Amino acid sequence: MKPILLLILVLLSGPVVFGGEVEEGNKALARRFYEEVWFKRNTAAVDELVAPTYIVHDTGERKNSMETADEQKKIAEFFWERGTMTGSIDYQIAEGDLVATRWQWHFKPDVWWMKVIGGEEHIPIINVFRFRDGKIVEVWNHRHDIDTGKANFIFLKGLALGLVPSIALLVLAFTLWRKLRKLRRAAPEPEIV
Repeated sequence: MKPILLLILVLLSGPVVFGGEVEEGNKALARRFYEEVWFKRNTAAVDELVAPTYIVHDTGERKNSMETADEQKKIAEFFWERGTMTGSIDYQIAEGDLVATRWQWHFKPDVWWMKVIGGEEHIPIINVFRFRDGKIVEVWNHRHDIDTGKANFIFLKGLALGLVPSIALLVLAFTLWRKLRKLRRAAPEPEIV
């Protein structure tokens, strides 16, 4: 009787152990993606870790769009060519084919314009990857950009959009006021009868 119960128990627990192994494997793949591409500048690892095309959920033009894996290389190289990147992984959570990773991105720019825009950056990021056949096929990107140079740039852009029209109107008003004043001085005074 005991061997039959033991056999039933093993058969019932088999998928749970297997599912945990898949999730742990996906977490290791996600960790490798960050360590190789973002922490070590090994962008060739993208070919091993990311599907040839994948879906990305990010901000702007990258919202719910299809990209080639080369786009990940371009993004990483954009920053590597302009500074030094490091980072650390805080934690990972996996469920089924999804892996959520909270990590810290540190960037120290070498180029003057990036130093002006924001200087050294530290951004906490949460990414969620969907894996299929050992490759990343979908990415959700959630950055805490509010405290970065990007937020400063958005503030300056808004400030400029508000100030430029105001200054233009002020210059126009001042020019018209001067013309009116000049016309009043040049006009003969009316005679009082």
